[in-house]
Amino acid sequence: MKLAAALLVIAIVVGASYAALSYYFLSPTERFAPPREVTIEKGESFRQIARALADAGVVRSELALRLYGRMSLTASQIKPGDYAFKGGERVPDVMRHLVKGDFVVVTVTIPEGLSVHEIAERVAATGLVCEDEFENAARDGEIVRALGLMPLGAEGYLFPATYKFSPHAKTNDVLVAMLARFYQVLTPQVEARMFAVGLDARRLVTMASIVEKEAKAPSERPLIAGVFYNRLRLGMPLQSDPTAEYELDGAKESAASAVHTTSAFNTYDFTGLPPGPIANPGLKSIEAALNPTPTDYLYFVAREGGTHVFSKSYDEHRRVIASERKAPAAPAAASVK
Repeated sequence: MKLAAALLVIAIVVGASYAALSYYFLSPTERFAPPREVTIEKGESFRQIARALADAGVVRSELALRLYGRMSLTASQIKPGDYAFKGGERVPDVMRHLVKGDFVVVTVTIPEGLSVHEIAERVAATGLVCEDEFENAARDGEIVRALGLMPLGAEGYLFPATYKFSPHAKTNDVLVAMLARFYQVLTPQVEARMFAVGLDARRLVTMASIVEKEAKAPSERPLIAGVFYNRLRLGMPLQSDPTAEYELDGAKESAASAVHTTSAFNTYDFTGLPPGPIANPGLKSIEAALNPTPTDYLYFVAREGGTHVFSKSYDEHRRVIASERKAPAAPAAASVK
């Protein structure tokens, strides 16, 4: 009788323990609306993480999560970040998110050819940063000063790409990520090529930015770069409409008007490159600036569809303009829109 009673007690305890374990480990929590956010900082202990998740109601028990993490050998594999949990998950599900790093991110896509002003607008639209704060930091902030990018700041050095940021990212976090991607492009091979063609980083991104704004057909980038290098070599003004249109504050002016407006960037007014980039070029335009197509062309005219007609002489250029425009020839320019 005593043995039977003991066995019964053991069975009850085991059953109760199994039910408790099932509840805490395998029973999903209720669903949350809106999702509950939990930030896991780098260097936090697993105990602190478990407590934060339990306090947020993401798991039913801090102890259950700690036990599971130890038994599954996953406690040391958690990735820091900002997580959003919708609920309705078990302890193993929550641990899987933590190990995979399924944290909350804000995605920002920066296309090729945007200016600093336009990038500031795009980043601000996600709610990450203030537009003016980002633009000021990119123009005259501590980071661009430390990198020696003054007096024009980070224009040309913010690499076009898709970025993922924590919703708590600060202006400098965003700026550093974009600058870091650019400097990753400057491999030893790229730097050797820059030296071979007589470029430094600023001249490289300046030429690449002009190519980026001029080339609508990607295949024409190296040829357009070749035309501009020819004009530089011969002491001819670049006469690129996008340089005339460029304004630091993002102001817009039509090409027809801008080419007659005096500015430090208007390459109708002087020979040589402008003082800095007019946009933030992508990798293909950077490669074109490093490896221009050898050519005798000195002029090109845009035609419908985005491609260009290239010419070797001014007379030929005028004939092309007349043919494309069905109108009197325009002034000699590298790019006539």
